[in-house]
Amino acid sequence: MSKTTLQLETLTCPSCLQKIENGIRNLDGVETVKVLFNASKVKIEHGDSTDKKDIINTVEQLGYKVLKVR
Repeated sequence: MSKTTLQLETLTCPSCLQKIENGIRNLDGVETVKVLFNASKVKIEHGDSTDKKDIINTVEQLGYKVLKVR
């Protein structure tokens, strides 16, 4: 199991939270997704085979800019 944290540009509405969570949850190997709205962070637990690039691409395709990945 791996953990990835994304720092995003400021989230502006609560619907952003649902949109991001639902988009990432659809990726293979993703176990949990937690969006920290006030901190503009997303914490993801996923299998080792899940590519971080796929997670980042999904978030960016949803219209959000990823500033930092840990």
